[in-house]
Amino acid sequence: MYIYVVKEGDTVNDIAQMYGVSTARLLYDNEIFNGQIVPGQALIVLVPAFLYEVNEGDTLYAIANNFGVTVNDILRNNSYLLNESFLLPGRELVIEYEKNDGDLLKNKDIFGYAYPFIREDVLEEACLYINELLPFSYGFNNDGNLIMLNDDNLLQTAKRFENNKRMVLTPLDSNGRFNNMLVAALLSDSTMQENLIENILIAVKNKEYNGVDIDFEFIPGQYRNEYVSFIRSVKERLNEEGLTVNVALPPKISDEQTGLLYEGIDYAGLGKAADTVLLMTYEWGYKYGPPMAVAPIPSVRRVLDYAVSRIEASKIYMGIPNYAYDWPLPYEKGVTVAETIGNTEAVRRAFTYGTNIIYDENAKSPYYNYIVNGVEHVVWFEDVRSIEEKYILIKEYGFRGAGYWNLMREFRQNWLFVNQIL
Repeated sequence: MYIYVVKEGDTVNDIAQMYGVSTARLLYDNEIFNGQIVPGQALIVLVPAFLYEVNEGDTLYAIANNFGVTVNDILRNNSYLLNESFLLPGRELVIEYEKNDGDLLKNKDIFGYAYPFIREDVLEEACLYINELLPFSYGFNNDGNLIMLNDDNLLQTAKRFENNKRMVLTPLDSNGRFNNMLVAALLSDSTMQENLIENILIAVKNKEYNGVDIDFEFIPGQYRNEYVSFIRSVKERLNEEGLTVNVALPPKISDEQTGLLYEGIDYAGLGKAADTVLLMTYEWGYKYGPPMAVAPIPSVRRVLDYAVSRIEASKIYMGIPNYAYDWPLPYEKGVTVAETIGNTEAVRRAFTYGTNIIYDENAKSPYYNYIVNGVEHVVWFEDVRSIEEKYILIKEYGFRGAGYWNLMREFRQNWLFVNQIL
């Protein structure tokens, strides 16, 4: 695997010839339309180590069995097959790619969140490379009864790709809005807690989930200890049934950190109470905030350093963002709102507006500026370079794996990178 940064005057054909790879594959792997690349754009270049030419009558199962691999192994190396109903004789399949990065993430787990309205092709491609799918999200009411999620399609797809499934619980009310007053009510009422825990257990077992992910944000500081106790109670009850509990944590950097997002979160207590945790290391650059990288590495490191001082590294999943922001300039606090777009869309937008991509070596993240209708914009996004930096951190800190927020947008070079390092 190589990462190539496009230079002025490059063409896709030139780059493919440089590495001795298929132009069509290079286009597909990087989701490039009509050869449209821009200077500064990062491309993932995968070099096949072994190819197989499809014969008349071949099936994926027979090919996989012949080479001692699984059907999903072949699909991961040739994901376009997800969109084809039969194998074309003469088509070359990659059985194995050259790997030059060692086992960067051997035996690590990868999960991702998805809403029920995700595009099926995007979901299927992501499910090839993750271990666990987390449908978003169940809610609850003041009686401790669950507000159900129409997750059947998500669960069926996860089952088809042999993914684990985890139920997600947030303080989503009957109006479909996040309501942190529900959290205060829950943590003040032991009967409500007991009812909610039993309802979680029933839903998890009925839906064949392997556990629950709890994401309560903006917890009032006075309920800090009660939240730890609640998580401990959920874990004790679910563990009795062989099920596990993961807790999503906002990006704290100290015990004394102030602010509604942080004061009710006890890293040490929650780390002990839960089976695993997800560190939400993103949203430094956010929709209503000043333009900057969504997950700048120096800021991410501060969160990681604090986290491992309070929680066992082997219990931690590091959050990875799969989205980008486009801010109009100049930024004005309380007025400016960024547009949320996908990382692949960000690159296409750079081509559309004829601008070069710049890689910020401090943040370890790409960005660019453009002007449309007289208004300047700045776009910060993720590419294979910034994704690699995040997985380097996962290896360095010895974390359990990664959790993606979220799977809703295409980002093929990310998944191909993951496939190479697992």
